[in-house]
Amino acid sequence: MLGLLCGWSSAQNITQETWPNRPIRIITTDPGGAADIAARLIAPSLSKSFGQPVYIDNRSGSGSITAIETVVNSKPDGHTLLLYGSPVWLMQLMKSKLSWDPIRDLAPVSLVITQPNVLAVHPSLPVKSVQELITLAKQKPGELNYSSGSVGASNHLAAELFNSMAKVKIERVPYKGGGAALLGVLTNQTQLIFGTTASVKPQIETGKLRAIAVTTKQPSMLLPGVPTISSSGLPDYEALTLYALFAPAKTPKRIVDLINQEVVDALNKPEVRQSLIKSGNEATPSTPEGLAKIIDDDILRWGKIIREANITVD
Repeated sequence: MLGLLCGWSSAQNITQETWPNRPIRIITTDPGGAADIAARLIAPSLSKSFGQPVYIDNRSGSGSITAIETVVNSKPDGHTLLLYGSPVWLMQLMKSKLSWDPIRDLAPVSLVITQPNVLAVHPSLPVKSVQELITLAKQKPGELNYSSGSVGASNHLAAELFNSMAKVKIERVPYKGGGAALLGVLTNQTQLIFGTTASVKPQIETGKLRAIAVTTKQPSMLLPGVPTISSSGLPDYEALTLYALFAPAKTPKRIVDLINQEVVDALNKPEVRQSLIKSGNEATPSTPEGLAKIIDDDILRWGKIIREANITVD
């Protein structure tokens, strides 16, 4: 799917003889996904400031790798960007052969949004807290299971971090995607899920699932009153879904900084922040250098869990 968001006013201090001199394309995930929503919310501001239309180029499912490759192989002139989640930099830890290196081949522009996961259980499971879940899991090793979408997805990594820190073994039941994984726990094929707020919150509000805890270190405004896993017996537990904007490596720093400035301005607009909250996301803009540091820390932190759980992608 190719969406078009247009704006034609001239950007201050930027001329058509420099940059941009043609439409800008943001390659991102499935239509309606968190990254797609974020891309469509920031695109109008970019269009207005830069005086060029901004296209949203959606790539679904297995198209994620080709999407990243498309940006990596694009001319580093700021006209092709990537807005994707943490698999961009974590995939290298799970897949032996990749055609790109996230550090070498992509230029960080800004962190865009973060999305906490929610530890939620089917109402038939007799637990109402993290400690009760840990106790039950230790009483029944290997008998409890959790729904998970694709290998290395946020709900997969969040669950394996929980297993590691709680010293329990809750078994993974794989599904083809996040929607199917959610259906698995809703129909009681599995007992629990570390779902995204966007997908799980409506089910919690209708009583189809019970919220146990959120995966942020601090309580989340997205689920008021729900405790954190970190405050419920597993100090420093944190598992967030991160979405960031990238340009091809060797894109001039001047252009990266200009895009960063507009992205930050767009994400700080009250209406944009409110729209993101309604969709289960939080605006978390950063500097390019800040994003690079986040990626370095993320690779180091999740690398340990990925090795421990032997998480690999064919």
